[in-house]
Amino acid sequence: MNFDNPMVQNLIGYGEQASDLALGWLTSAAAWSQFGLLVAAFAAAFYITRYLTPLAKKLLTPPTDQTHIIATTRRFILLFLPLMLPVLAYVFTGMGEQITRSLFGSGAVIAFGKRVFFFLAARILVNEIAYDPFLKLLGKYILVPTAALYALGVFDPMIVWLGGMVLNLGNISFSALAVIRGLVFGSVLFWFGRWSNDHSTTYIKSQKEMRPAIRELTSKAVETLIFGVVFLMLMNVMGINLTSLAILGGAIGVGLGFGLQKIASNFISGLILLIEGQATVGDFVELDGGEAGTIVKMTARAVILETFDGRWIVVPSEDFITTRVVNYSDSGSANRYEADFSVSYDTDINLIPALVEAAVATHKDVLDKPYPPDCELRGFGDSGIDFSVEFWVEGIDDGKNKYQSDVLFLIWNVLKDNNIEIPFPQRVLHIKGDGKLPNI
Repeated sequence: MNFDNPMVQNLIGYGEQASDLALGWLTSAAAWSQFGLLVAAFAAAFYITRYLTPLAKKLLTPPTDQTHIIATTRRFILLFLPLMLPVLAYVFTGMGEQITRSLFGSGAVIAFGKRVFFFLAARILVNEIAYDPFLKLLGKYILVPTAALYALGVFDPMIVWLGGMVLNLGNISFSALAVIRGLVFGSVLFWFGRWSNDHSTTYIKSQKEMRPAIRELTSKAVETLIFGVVFLMLMNVMGINLTSLAILGGAIGVGLGFGLQKIASNFISGLILLIEGQATVGDFVELDGGEAGTIVKMTARAVILETFDGRWIVVPSEDFITTRVVNYSDSGSANRYEADFSVSYDTDINLIPALVEAAVATHKDVLDKPYPPDCELRGFGDSGIDFSVEFWVEGIDDGKNKYQSDVLFLIWNVLKDNNIEIPFPQRVLHIKGDGKLPNI
């Protein structure tokens, strides 16, 4: 090997420095004192954790049948018990670092141990506590590597280096550090916004004393407020001047405004629907275009219908404002249906209305108000006398409600029980002549 090579000379120099540093530590009372305090801090944290963990579990574990907010909070706190050991060790090590720096003027060894305990706490948080898939992913690729850099003592120099890389975009300038910080904090903030929105929406929709339309409108208003605050916080974290952003956003808005007219129209129409409450989640509606189904969701720009066969139809909110909409179940209003049937010409038709009305009234879903079942004579057909019975029910005749089918069964049974014939098409042939059929 050529020892005169400059690179080799540098490596030898670094090796000698490392050797001198290690030898200095091995012969230094300060280094051994720091190592001893490090071991003592870990031992103290270990024994305290061993004593406090069972006690904390006993005090914080609620009965399994309790689901109120206090019980939920206690269960949430229990999730963080695995952090007790590294956190206590970190705290005790920090106290030891203050002692060694005051006595010996240095604390590199114990400071390194403290950073290692922080790294262990980050790993436990990601591997054992975080249960949300997104938070686990963020912790695995962001938090743990950052904690490792901090433990090795290279985190601060890397922050300085990234902060010096400045990028310019028009009137807006930002550093590489701001971009990374924006991505990390933006992910966390928008996750928190989504989490807050889900919980607030669940709470608002559980308030049954509010009208469904008001619940939907309140939910959308809270969602807009939450994500608006999250966006402003993100801009502040990234250090972006909101004045410059407003100028840029205004220019972009003018350019895109003409192309987004339809979206804006649907958004405003959605707000009008929620305020007026003419149609809400759970209503069965039919539009002029032929779309029909139960409203299962109302978003900012569209209404989602679920048909009888399970398909979802996304209908723009504007269609509910500008076209005719038939609402079959507005706020649970009753609906009228008809069931047609026929009897033979040999029947005493004066008996039919009372028999059929009494039979239909026995159905559990048929209402007495606004009108009881009403059987009417509709006409004289080719094969029998045509009747129809009108009845009112709370709801619609769909996949789960078979009102017309049930009523036809009741009519069939009551007619059979009273020996009333239900006709079928018949033809009478009159043969003229000598009564002989022609040869075919």
